[in-house]
Amino acid sequence: QVQLVESGGGLVQSGGSLRLSCVASGFTLSNSAMSWYRQAPGKKRELIATTTGDGGSTDYLDSVKGRFTISRDNAKNTVYLQMNSLKPEDTAVYYCNARVYRAVWASSEYWGQGTQVTVSS
Repeated sequence: QVQLVESGGGLVQSGGSLRLSCVASGFTLSNSAMSWYRQAPGKKRELIATTTGDGGSTDYLDSVKGRFTISRDNAKNTVYLQMNSLKPEDTAVYYCNARVYRAVWASSEYWGQGTQVTVSS
């Protein structure tokens, strides 16, 4: 029932831009904290951006701050990651993550299938 589907990945040259989208189904984003993670070859999966509540706050990994922007459109059940000034070291599989709260003491976590981003030199 719950599903997260990422799209927007692809091949881009260094300095270029991409916009990733994550469409959610089976729950509403208004009750969820949404995040983007990424995993590069030979590396651990890392949290790169989070937005809590209805976009009330955001947080970013230091290496992407100022270049990446997370946003959400709850009416469309969609979360975005705008990526500018891309670098080869940004190459990774990018994953959408949702933590859905049914109560302050009860939450469930869900993952998308990932979308590949490749940045060439």
